[in-house]
Amino acid sequence: MRLAARRERPVPWLPGGRTADALLAGGSFAVLAAMALVSTHMGPPSRMPAYSWALLALTCGALYFRRAHPVAVGAVTLLGCAVYYPVTEPDGPVVLTFVVALYTAAAEGYLTAAIVLAGISAATTVAADRRDDVNHLADAAGFLLIGWFVAVVAIGGVVRNRRAYLREAEERARVAERGREAEARRRAIEERLRIARELHDVLGHNISLINVQATAALHGLRREPERAEDALTAIKQASKDTLREMRATLGVLRQVDEAAPVAPAPGLARLDELAKGIAAAGLKIRTEIEGEPRPLPADADLAAYRIVQEALTNVTRHSNATSALVRIRYGDDDVTVSVEDDGTPASAAPSADGTGIRGMRDRAEALGGTLDAAPDPDGGFKVRAHLPL
Repeated sequence: MRLAARRERPVPWLPGGRTADALLAGGSFAVLAAMALVSTHMGPPSRMPAYSWALLALTCGALYFRRAHPVAVGAVTLLGCAVYYPVTEPDGPVVLTFVVALYTAAAEGYLTAAIVLAGISAATTVAADRRDDVNHLADAAGFLLIGWFVAVVAIGGVVRNRRAYLREAEERARVAERGREAEARRRAIEERLRIARELHDVLGHNISLINVQATAALHGLRREPERAEDALTAIKQASKDTLREMRATLGVLRQVDEAAPVAPAPGLARLDELAKGIAAAGLKIRTEIEGEPRPLPADADLAAYRIVQEALTNVTRHSNATSALVRIRYGDDDVTVSVEDDGTPASAAPSADGTGIRGMRDRAEALGGTLDAAPDPDGGFKVRAHLPL
């Protein structure tokens, strides 16, 4: 993009486009006319005929259209020079108009046409020199002029290639910029999905516990006031946890300076705390650990915790189970978590394509793992996730 910006930055004192072409045409006529007048006064008294002035004005004026019609301008200036030199005495450097036209044709991409025009001019010049003068000095001047034609065409071709390179570089810069913008949008979408998944898990788990405890409190308010008090205490704690985790999850969206959260991030280290909260809803939780527990990468630790949390939430919401088994197996380069309950799924139990199960599967697959969720042949429901580290 820097290259494109440098190329497009205008020069304050340098005109461009049609204005520059008009200045070139007018300036060329003024300079050539002045040189013609000087030549007529320096030698024997003479006067340029009107048709010579007309040819001079034609060849110079054609330069105004050199960008729009480069090949036609090259042909007009070549024809004008071919007519001007034989009939005008003294002549002048009108051939410079043809040189400018040759350069423009080559620079605008008409390289073949420029070579043809230069070849015609060279052949005509050599033929005229050999017919009119056998002087070797005249032959050398003709070949020198031909060399100038070749050089001008070559320079125009180089300029054309340079412009093509600049355009390609500009296009590559635009493509790279679009790629960076697409990558930024993709990351933003992934971050939104991550936050939405976190909110779903946090709210789904804690609101389900609050609902269960509120139901228990209403039923036991008169019969067992002690249990109602315990249920209300659990509701208070669940709502507090909900608010805390929501603040932690939504904190990434705030662009103000805030104190860093002091609560530990969700992970398997908080599994006992999770089990205790579920147990308050009346579900007995057993935990089994296989292998040597160790710190896990943050993304795998969070995914394992959320999968267990969502699986236990589904047990309390969609099953009449009284107990659940949470098994964590630490492998050399993976960790496997599973949740099994002893109940029978209710009629409203989620299918394998349910939102909660789909969210758990997305978490596992995001790490390159797998998740299976299905009724256990021995009874109950089983969720098993394998997460590579």
